[in-house]
Amino acid sequence: MAEIVPMPKLGFDMTEGTLVRKAKQAGEAVAKGEILADIETDKATIEVEAYVGGVVTAWLVTEGQPVPIGTPMVVIAAPGETVDLTALGVSAGGVAKPSAPVPQATVSEATEATPAPSPTAPAPNAPASPIARKMAAEAGANLGLIPGTGPGGRITKKDVEAYLKATPAKPAAPVASVSVPSPVQREAAPRSAVDDTVVPLTKLRQIIARRMTESTTTTPQFYVTSEIDMGAAMDLRKQINALLPESGKVSVNDLIVKATGLALRQFPNLNATFAGDKVIHQGQVNVGVAVSVPGGLLTVVVKDSDQKALPHIAVEVKAMAGRARAGKVLASDIEGSTFSTSNLGMFDVANFIAIINPPEAAILATGAVREVAVIKNGAIIPAMRMSVTCSADHRVTDGAEVAQFLQAVKKNLEEPLRLML
Repeated sequence: MAEIVPMPKLGFDMTEGTLVRKAKQAGEAVAKGEILADIETDKATIEVEAYVGGVVTAWLVTEGQPVPIGTPMVVIAAPGETVDLTALGVSAGGVAKPSAPVPQATVSEATEATPAPSPTAPAPNAPASPIARKMAAEAGANLGLIPGTGPGGRITKKDVEAYLKATPAKPAAPVASVSVPSPVQREAAPRSAVDDTVVPLTKLRQIIARRMTESTTTTPQFYVTSEIDMGAAMDLRKQINALLPESGKVSVNDLIVKATGLALRQFPNLNATFAGDKVIHQGQVNVGVAVSVPGGLLTVVVKDSDQKALPHIAVEVKAMAGRARAGKVLASDIEGSTFSTSNLGMFDVANFIAIINPPEAAILATGAVREVAVIKNGAIIPAMRMSVTCSADHRVTDGAEVAQFLQAVKKNLEEPLRLML
């Protein structure tokens, strides 16, 4: 029997998606679990797998067209099955209304009347992949001047590379000789006016703004900070990494994810969701890891982090973070988080406070592992310390419980062989 595959919901806040690539064309066979299409959400471009096998009978949406979640997207049928799209209540390409033909004269007139885009007036809404936007921004290139060869004129990474290769660098302006004014003249000279710059928010930044506003205005949050002796954990990490290939080496963040997962199993109230008149304790411990991407943050999820071995967590996080930064995450990469972590240690940040990621009940912010002087047995000695701060929902938990949770995280890292059991 034919199956209608709808536009999937690929994130907590997703309301619509855009089909950017058909991995399987009409008439091609597809196996369950094979990549069916690339869908662009507010956050990233995600590869969507087929949840049934069969033959792709018809695509119901066009590439480059945003449609609400749940909209019929593609029909998959059994090999040899005859499918009546009308009986199913859908039609091939039926979601998109064809545009009326434009007379040739009108096209010519429009071309003559419309000036070319100015290099100083970028077109922020030009359809482009996340990686293409990042490359253009880093090179200072105007997306409005780059012709797109992707579906619906979408600008791809190759388009940006070709544009940058073909566009010569602008020569530096000649430096005119000027006389050096006296101190009095310098103070009296008026400063030239600098115009304000308006930067439109990306879809990702818009959704971050909305969700963080929702979190801080609807969730009563409180914060508990602790300091952890990381000496033993850093020694263990060094020993583990000496035995692992470069691609599987364990980071400090991997240690934190594992230690947090084990502690959450002891404190289910932190691995929970507030639901009005009840609190839902999540059955799985799925620790989210905040990853910096162009224009904002994405949270990738280490599922069952309390059960996975450290090298497994290391490989998994590297792969998911790589896909996130390339704008090619899988739906499974960003779904199902029950508790989040955010680490700014790589930027030499000592400590900070993170905002809870709804509908979770808490988030752990970690700073850098720093060598500091401490007093032990009356003597000043060097030690490796890391500051951690847990932000928690006061509707779900209280200060004493969060403090005990941090003690469990601390114990797991200060006695790191616990992470290996």
